[in-house]
Amino acid sequence: MRRGLLHVLAWLLATGAAVTLSWWGVHTVMAGTAYDPPRALPVKAADAPRLESKPPATPSQRRSPRPSRTPSPPPPPTARKPSPTPPRPPSPSPTATGEVKSYDTEGGRAVFDLGRTSASLVSATPGAGWSMQVWKTESWIRVEFSSGADRVSVFCTWHDGPPRVEIGTY
Repeated sequence: MRRGLLHVLAWLLATGAAVTLSWWGVHTVMAGTAYDPPRALPVKAADAPRLESKPPATPSQRRSPRPSRTPSPPPPPTARKPSPTPPRPPSPSPTATGEVKSYDTEGGRAVFDLGRTSASLVSATPGAGWSMQVWKTESWIRVEFSSGADRVSVFCTWHDGPPRVEIGTY
């Protein structure tokens, strides 16, 4: 009986150590890979939809706020003044100017973030029945939509000036 318990205990310890070591190894390898959450572009306050809060449907769902035991002091006078312009959220990339432009074509849509001296591809979505391919270099980005023999190319260049976009069908 005692020998059986020792075998079970040894098996449990070995299995626990193996699982811990495996988890640590996988966690270390996977940290910082494609499983990081995607970053979204900031939304300007004027573009954001306004949501209205509605009271709960039934009285039993309503909750009354609990009164605080000590009243909070009013904010200092300088904190009550509204700022003349709201603060801007940080840009998603150092070259971004916030000028995001969308180009709709027969084959799909390409969206670029156009900076002063460079550009970046925000998204590219092929239309129904179309496929897509993207090429990027340090001075241009090309998005090609294809369907059979039809091809539509959205070409963004900035090698000799500010970014410009050309659309070609062939």
